[in-house]
Amino acid sequence: MNDGRAENGLEGLREALVRRAALARQPRPEGARAPSLRLFLAELASLRRGRPKPIAVAKSAHPQPVMLLPGFGAHPNRMRPMADALAEAGHSVHEWGLGINFGPNQHNFAYLMRRVGALARQHRSPVALVGWSLGGLFAREIAQRQPENVAKVITMGTPFSGDPRNNNAWRAYQVVTGHAVDKPPIEVDFAIKPPVPTIALWSPRDGVIHPRSACGWADERDRAVSVRCTHLGFASDPRVVAEVLRQLDVADCA
Repeated sequence: MNDGRAENGLEGLREALVRRAALARQPRPEGARAPSLRLFLAELASLRRGRPKPIAVAKSAHPQPVMLLPGFGAHPNRMRPMADALAEAGHSVHEWGLGINFGPNQHNFAYLMRRVGALARQHRSPVALVGWSLGGLFAREIAQRQPENVAKVITMGTPFSGDPRNNNAWRAYQVVTGHAVDKPPIEVDFAIKPPVPTIALWSPRDGVIHPRSACGWADERDRAVSVRCTHLGFASDPRVVAEVLRQLDVADCA
């Protein structure tokens, strides 16, 4: 009986590997665009840089609960400089609670929905969601489903607009998650603007996500702000941190 379970387990593993290999070999659709190789190599070079210099942080005019959602393959610690700056400004900063972001599934998305609701009840105030790359897609969909618990959404280099293959990460995403980038395990339409103030930070120097996908169109977000940083820099670049602090203090109306 144990041998049977082992054989079934090996067969399941083989099927998973074959599926992921097929996903990795999918061609980029005609018309899909990605940042240039030069910009992508600049992303790799940025990994050699040390911790960014701290920025001067003023007290927030509107302290509020904030949840930070990391990008694909990233741990919340990558966003620690931003978390520290937001806390210094007076915000109540919370991690998303799921460790490394390995992509969406029914279980982790349901957990995030519950967590945002619990934080809103704890603070007696809706929560601002700040999402880096894939984390921003989580943020937009949470706000779409429970806008009463979300004050605003700030995305950073998040590919919510256009073809989901307009980037240099979609094959890696498919291999890790085991599903096609345009067929996530939860029903979503990321291009629909959530019914809360939604701000998109994007960069013309992004080497992972095409700028147009992260900027979006007027009906897909309330405003878009250009910040000249790498994609990896969205997690901690002082210019990005300063812009997030500024956007949190804007008194928006949905």
